[in-house]
Amino acid sequence: MGQSQRVVVVDHPAVQHKLTLMRERTTTTATFRALLKEISMLLAYETTRDLPLVAHTVETPLATIEAKMLEGKKLVFVGILRAGQGILDGFLEVFPSARVGHIGLSRDEETLEPREYYYKVPPDLDIRDVVVVDPMLATGGSAVAALDRLQAEHPRSLKLACLLAAPEGIAEVHARHPDVPIYTAAIDERLDENGYIVPGLGDAGDRMFGTT
Repeated sequence: MGQSQRVVVVDHPAVQHKLTLMRERTTTTATFRALLKEISMLLAYETTRDLPLVAHTVETPLATIEAKMLEGKKLVFVGILRAGQGILDGFLEVFPSARVGHIGLSRDEETLEPREYYYKVPPDLDIRDVVVVDPMLATGGSAVAALDRLQAEHPRSLKLACLLAAPEGIAEVHARHPDVPIYTAAIDERLDENGYIVPGLGDAGDRMFGTT
């Protein structure tokens, strides 16, 4: 696992193998969706590695012990619609009791700026750890817009998890939210003139839902 300047690259061999399959142009919608869920489960493991623990008394079949459990209120995962749902599914496999929020953001294809059309998150974020999930961190516009909204709720902690990131998107998030760590499976080369990640894997939402 590589780490630099608040960016953690989850470079586990299983993650990289599955990501390569997702990049392949001929990968089917069903396979792409399944791979995204599988990678997201591994991303969830690394993204939550530093969650606080507390002691809890447990009776095993043989003895009473002090074991460890997660501290405080349940986690909150906030998916950026629509492609964020694919990562949410994987995260919820690992943490099925987590609360879920959604932020609807669409990209203006001319300005590349995000436009919010939906916002619904659980209450009491000030006592919860929040992870924003979205497959692609491209220009960073949607991620920053989502983080702006959530920061106003004063969450106990805030992180961003994505499948792929471009250097431009990382720089934008760091400029606007320097304290928010980014977790990703890979940092790709650049953005093209249309704001898509290169080499990337295409439009994650289209490939996940079979749309164009």
